Amino acid sequence: MSHFALPATATLVQASELLRGLAGEATEIDAAALKDFDTSAVALLLEARRRAEVRGARLVVRNPPAKLVELARLYGVDGLLSFEPT
Repeated sequence: MSHFALPATATLVQASELLRGLAGEATEIDAAALKDFDTSAVALLLEARRRAEVRGARLVVRNPPAKLVELARLYGVDGLLSFEPT
């Protein structure tokens, strides 16, 4: 299992850098530090999920802030992301 930790900020400004840092191996993303984010964070998680599926793996998002889960639900993609609390 490959682990990737999101930083405190994940907005459009950081999106390209975060995507590069994500690499293609992450199967677990820790969102505990995430405080300032926008829809780019959801897009990043969806891309990580896509990459994991290509490898036949499952992506798990641990410790998501409630507002991230709400944002994913608002866009109708919460069912695509495996959110797991602490």
